[in-house]
Amino acid sequence: MHIAVFSQYHTSPDCPATSRHYTLLAHIAKTHRVTLLTTPAWKGQQLTHEFPWVPAGVEIREARIPYDNKMGPARRALAFAQYAAWAVREGLRIDQPDVIWGISTPLTAAWAAAQVARWRRVPWVFEVQDLWPSFPIAMGAVPTALARQQLFRLEKRLYQSAQRVLPLSPDMTRYVTDLGIAPGKVATVLNGTDLDLAARATPAAVEELRRRQGLVGKQVILYAGTFGRANDIPTLVAAAEAMAEQGGEVVWLFLGHGFHEPLIAAAARRWPAHIRLVGGQARHQVFSWFALAEISVVSFLDLPVLDANSPAKLYDSLAVGTPVIVTNRGWTKALVEQHRCGWYVPAGNADALAAKLREVLAQPGALAYAGEQGHRLAAQQFDRQQLAITVQTMLEKAAR
Repeated sequence: MHIAVFSQYHTSPDCPATSRHYTLLAHIAKTHRVTLLTTPAWKGQQLTHEFPWVPAGVEIREARIPYDNKMGPARRALAFAQYAAWAVREGLRIDQPDVIWGISTPLTAAWAAAQVARWRRVPWVFEVQDLWPSFPIAMGAVPTALARQQLFRLEKRLYQSAQRVLPLSPDMTRYVTDLGIAPGKVATVLNGTDLDLAARATPAAVEELRRRQGLVGKQVILYAGTFGRANDIPTLVAAAEAMAEQGGEVVWLFLGHGFHEPLIAAAARRWPAHIRLVGGQARHQVFSWFALAEISVVSFLDLPVLDANSPAKLYDSLAVGTPVIVTNRGWTKALVEQHRCGWYVPAGNADALAAKLREVLAQPGALAYAGEQGHRLAAQQFDRQQLAITVQTMLEKAAR
């Protein structure tokens, strides 16, 4: 079977990104022909060179379209449009596919997949990574009412035309079916994590990292991911500074890059013993940083659309037995409370976050129990190798 994959952003485990599709494509390419239509936007951000840029068996077609998270809305929109136009042209040139897999974000990548599927008379599967256009609209990136209306209409048409819809969280699935999409064509496939890479975070590797970073005897709180506008970073910095004022052996590590990086850097200069800004780490290295921490924080702004998120940092933390604090009111709150692998603190409340962190850091037994619960949950439900089998099955059924 020939599968054409439309994804504007491709990453490898050498990049400071989740690399979800690297794992899925590696599995699927063992038994099917795979053509990936993407861009090399992340290629320059490889921090190591341990992995090939694409998995064995994947044929790659790349459009040289610049993209960076620091771009403004207009420049991002141009990059989205450029990729969509190129992907339609390229998708009509490649060998006839049996099924098309369109991955959003952005929504324009899924639109390109749908156009090629219609012209080539093949089914397509729509993977929903984030709720577009709801997310950019909530962040103020779509200023006119007409544009918002047109985007919502486009979104619903794409759900309707797809043979299968694969949202990354239960709340996203509920959102799609609430639009009137038949529940039978919608299936949740969680973001998941790479348990084989998590296994590299051995006790010896973690202790070496702890020694190298001068963190022996410290209690570490970790935020790992994008320092974006949606991630409520100012609240985390305020909580970190409040805890720093009390002294002690607590150290906050901010691992990553993004819009709020200057804010974190300034706090780290004020409190060098308690707040550290660490650059992005390659995917295969990040698990030792999670394992180093007593607890990690998964934070977002208090916006309903963000409650549906399926953040990689949640899965990665639990995979190595590090419990989490979440600030979403949606399914992640229900998950950590049901499985007792973390805690919930309302978004935007720095005092509540600092208080909860002080409380749980004073209870090593509770931290250890929550970590064990999370590790068990990750092994049972978050293994990307198993999720890859699910996605492959969905693609095969759609093609038939």
